[in-house]
Amino acid sequence: MSDHISKQFDLELETVRTRVLQMGGLVEQQILSAIDALLSGDIERFDKVIVDDALVNALEVAIDEDCQHIIARRQPAASDLRMVISVIKTITDLERIGDEAQKIARMGKIIYTSERYQLPRFREVSKMAEVAVNMLRRALDAFARLDASAALELAEEDKGLDEDFTAELRQLMTFMMEDPRTISMSIDTLFIAKAIERIGDHSKNISEYVVYLVKGKDIRHTSIEEIKREIGLTAG
Repeated sequence: MSDHISKQFDLELETVRTRVLQMGGLVEQQILSAIDALLSGDIERFDKVIVDDALVNALEVAIDEDCQHIIARRQPAASDLRMVISVIKTITDLERIGDEAQKIARMGKIIYTSERYQLPRFREVSKMAEVAVNMLRRALDAFARLDASAALELAEEDKGLDEDFTAELRQLMTFMMEDPRTISMSIDTLFIAKAIERIGDHSKNISEYVVYLVKGKDIRHTSIEEIKREIGLTAG
């Protein structure tokens, strides 16, 4: 491969990586807007999150097409091929995070436009959202810096968000048993909490793709201890 072609190929890969981070920024904004609207009851903001999901979908399609063209024209190998594969996987999870943000907005709009016995209390949900957004930011940062150690650390932390969801589920079940009038409110809140928990799952997936990209090791079905032993990473 000539220097000119090699530089052009490197530029194409870097452009694709940049677009992934652009998509990640848009998805993060979608989550923040949905949660802010949830706390304030801003119907217009809910509507904007719902409409803007089309932008996330369009970015996924465009980046995926770029990757297909790179594969067809450049026939990448080794780390370059892992980069393209990781990008394709990452944008799929980002698109699904966008879907979860849209779900939160749709449910929030229903909550605030329907007559309810009482509005849900979103304090715990808001805390969960902070954790999920932080996970997404750190996963994208690990992707940008090709930091496998940071990505592995994040993969370990997803358990905390799962535990928060379980605690919220138990609390909501208690509300429903103590006062049947809270059933509708509790189910709405549970739907939103589950969407946030899924955002954490997708962020964890992205961090796992970073480890694959940097180390060439698929860690999706491997224990953290095994991973550290096999590829010599330490968390923290």
